[in-house]
Amino acid sequence: MQEELHIHANGVDFVCLAQGSGPLLFLVHGFPDIPQSWWAQIEALTQAGYRVIAPYLPGYLPSRVAENAYFDKASLVHGFSGLIEAITPGEKLHYIGQDWGAIIGYALCAARPDLLHSAVLMAVPHPHIVNNYLLVPKHIQRSFHWWFFQQAALPEQALLENDMAFIDYLWQYWSAPDYEDGEHIAQVKQCLRQPGVLTTAMAYYRAMFDPAKADPALHTLRAAMQHAITVPTLALCGAEDMRAELMREQATCFGGPYEYREVPNAGHFLQREQSAAVNALLLDWLGRFN
Repeated sequence: MQEELHIHANGVDFVCLAQGSGPLLFLVHGFPDIPQSWWAQIEALTQAGYRVIAPYLPGYLPSRVAENAYFDKASLVHGFSGLIEAITPGEKLHYIGQDWGAIIGYALCAARPDLLHSAVLMAVPHPHIVNNYLLVPKHIQRSFHWWFFQQAALPEQALLENDMAFIDYLWQYWSAPDYEDGEHIAQVKQCLRQPGVLTTAMAYYRAMFDPAKADPALHTLRAAMQHAITVPTLALCGAEDMRAELMREQATCFGGPYEYREVPNAGHFLQREQSAAVNALLLDWLGRFN
């Protein structure tokens, strides 16, 4: 039976979907998306005997943050660290993240390995590899939204225009050819339309390149995020996603067990585009820790 958990941790009022019983897993979504993106994984993993927690990213309603909240990567890691400690104090869990869920996951693995049995990180390369390709034209184009979202107010206007056609475009641009997911995208739009959510979603990107938007109190955590990752990690990418080119190069960023797999006929949203293949990879990986 599905539950909805409400947990306050490190300044965030988290709302999480929860289902199942057994070893604990986190499933963390990205942009533009919501926790329901993981339905196929939630069903498969709970049937396999796991308890699955799928939180809304901070500020994606119904989760809430303070009006003066920070959204730099260290602040997001601080929030999720508190959520993990609140749900499973003194015990580790398995972390699975896609897009922003993966961005947070890399940093969480580096800074707080004490919280994690393992990680599965999807569709976004390790930040050291990203930095190596920031000036490569085709990757600038692939991540054009990073730059567009730095503008003030215009991105929010563009995202809302014409029944949020921008969201349809991103899903089409980043997915494998001919993939359609209209019903789910409509749910994503419903979340993003709620007051304040788009501005919060943009704040994640605006904090990427502006040090003034980073919480100065988290300098120690920010430094720890630069550590080599020793948490056992499986990296996944859709074979049709241009970011696979980068993820093939990231093994040197890991100091512990590491594997990389590509999912055929999938783009950025591989957990939905090829859910059965992703489920098989997840169950194989997680089965090694039983």
